[in-house]
Amino acid sequence: MTALLFLEDSYCKVASATVTGTTQEGGIILDRGLFYATSGGQPGDRGKLLWANTQTEIETTLKGEGGTVLCMPAQDQTKPDVGQVVTQRINWNLRYCHMRMHTALHLLSVAIPLPVTGGAITAIKGRLDFDMPDKPEEKDELSARMNELIARSLDITETWITQSELEQNPTLVKTLSVQPPQEAGKIRLIRIGNGEDQIDLQPCGGTHVKNTDEIGKVRISKIEKKGRQNRRVHMVFED
Repeated sequence: MTALLFLEDSYCKVASATVTGTTQEGGIILDRGLFYATSGGQPGDRGKLLWANTQTEIETTLKGEGGTVLCMPAQDQTKPDVGQVVTQRINWNLRYCHMRMHTALHLLSVAIPLPVTGGAITAIKGRLDFDMPDKPEEKDELSARMNELIARSLDITETWITQSELEQNPTLVKTLSVQPPQEAGKIRLIRIGNGEDQIDLQPCGGTHVKNTDEIGKVRISKIEKKGRQNRRVHMVFED
């Protein structure tokens, strides 16, 4: 298994690791993974592996078998050998945009308190699909509601529970189409706000900012009907 460093600290930009294997498709397996692997609608991290005056450009990161993470090199890149100690350096600007947008989508699920049927994140926009038979409030009103939530300067923290604890609290799961990710038999919950100010608590394996202030202003750009009961809500950064 690859130890997931981004779960310990989403703000970590550089870390060492040892190459423990490769795949037929060219993936590089490390013992300690700084790069987030594509999942839950969030793209895999990009960046570089550096060693002995050599570097490998990582084009994306994917989940492998047995709890491993695969760093996928760009075409025609030199790859480190198994056993090589490397320095991982993520594309921080890209990662941070994903963190901001992922956290903003959690807030969108607060602004629209309906079951989520899907979602996707990029560095400049994101969207959630909702089980929503009726049209929601107007885009401008929803945008104002989102920015009000962001401006509350709410802390984002995490906690861990067991599968049995989650089964006793099924309302924690907002996303209908994806099972909550597990790590070593535990499920990670992302909390927005604390105590009386808590506004959201849900399972998530993605990367997030520490405070809603970091998200910046957002705008609901489009609301689409994608089926009899499904509506897709698109959101972009104002900056």
